[in-house]
Amino acid sequence: MITVQNITKHYGTFEAVKDVSFTVGQDQVLGFLGPNGAGKTTIMKILTGYHFPSKGVALVDGISVQDSPVEVKKRIGYLPENVPVYGDLTVDEYLSFIAEARLLAGSERQKAKEAAVVSCGLEQVTGKKIETLSKGYKQRVGLAQAIMHDPPILILDEPTSGLDPNQIIEIRSLIKKLGERKTVILSTHILQEVEAVCSQVLIINEGRIVAQGTPEEIAGNLKGTDTWDLLLKGADVETLQEKFTRLVSMAHGNDIKLNTVADTGGGVVKVCFSAAAGGGKGGVDGERIFDWAVAEQIKILGMNQKKISLEDIFVRLTSETQTIGAGSAAPSEAAHDAEITTKEES
Repeated sequence: MITVQNITKHYGTFEAVKDVSFTVGQDQVLGFLGPNGAGKTTIMKILTGYHFPSKGVALVDGISVQDSPVEVKKRIGYLPENVPVYGDLTVDEYLSFIAEARLLAGSERQKAKEAAVVSCGLEQVTGKKIETLSKGYKQRVGLAQAIMHDPPILILDEPTSGLDPNQIIEIRSLIKKLGERKTVILSTHILQEVEAVCSQVLIINEGRIVAQGTPEEIAGNLKGTDTWDLLLKGADVETLQEKFTRLVSMAHGNDIKLNTVADTGGGVVKVCFSAAAGGGKGGVDGERIFDWAVAEQIKILGMNQKKISLEDIFVRLTSETQTIGAGSAAPSEAAHDAEITTKEES
């Protein structure tokens, strides 16, 4: 549904996006992660036709953003970080305007508007002016306009910003449901949101993609480690240390480190070790540990796996100091828009 091929974006001498390529398939929810200034919003604006890349190609549903931006916009629902609403209109008036702007036929407009209102939980505020609404409700109105024309692709920039916990759960549930029949790109700073909603993750730092795939795949590629805590009965500390070498052998010795072995009393020994994330061939998983325990005639009283988290992955991939340039900074959105306006007027 979305294909990005080697896109680069310059703002004057500043290179905001650097040779980025990725694809998003149908019925996928892609979590777009990165620190402030990493280039996430710029890529989203390129995909929506708001900006064009300086180099490279962006295809949406097989259509070039550069060659046919209007056709692309017909297929996209876009929620920018700053919600584009008119405060002096009521919610009903605003959504009616959006339906008309989307060229929905008269018979379809009311149905589309009602469906968006129900999906986004706006039934109680349709008659209120948008300027009187809370930030959370304004965010809902913004999401309603994005799904009004039932587009096959949704691009959502910080969709849960400003919402209370209950609203966040509702919007996440809606996004996950929409992802069952639409392609969704979701930008967020909330890592739990990605874990709860997204099937794929793309991490960008300093304008470049530094990782993409499922969190498990990224952890595996990073050679991240999981920590295992076992409560075992049937052998003393010294014997367990000896037996543990056979577990290492069963897992081909890959990235396994025994951290502690401690007698907790009552014949129970606690074993803590680290192993390569992901398990599978050449690693450690619950099944392999169970087989080892049976073979060694040891009882497992407790087993706890602490997986490498998406937060750990994100910090590791983006912790390097950003090098925008000595004494320089990324231009603001206002500067971007001012640049575009100047070019249009000249």
